[in-house]
Amino acid sequence: QVQLVEFGGGLVQPGGSLRLSCLASGIIFKRYAMGWYRQAPGKQRVLVATIGSSDTATYADFVKGRFTISRDNAKNTVYLRMNSLKPDDTAVYYCNARAPGYGGTDYWGQGTQVTVSL
Repeated sequence: QVQLVEFGGGLVQPGGSLRLSCLASGIIFKRYAMGWYRQAPGKQRVLVATIGSSDTATYADFVKGRFTISRDNAKNTVYLRMNSLKPDDTAVYYCNARAPGYGGTDYWGQGTQVTVSL
């Protein structure tokens, strides 16, 4: 079955950096668009960044210039490099895999907590 497992969350001070990783199994990874979403307490889950099968990346405005999404198809892994972290970036971060084609199935990881605080 499809599994997405996130790594790399934790506590970091404002201005610091973290790198999240998401290891995928059960899919032909190179064919899938991958993404990172986040959900802060009491708020809806929102898109952070996506990367397509052709390596085209998109970002939410609130992370542009600070976060970088990348993928390594040989390792079935997608990364999110987060720099200049702010307290507002505190959230549970979820990995997403979307199957190719119109209306492709979405798969989700279990989430990893990122806390930005002194």
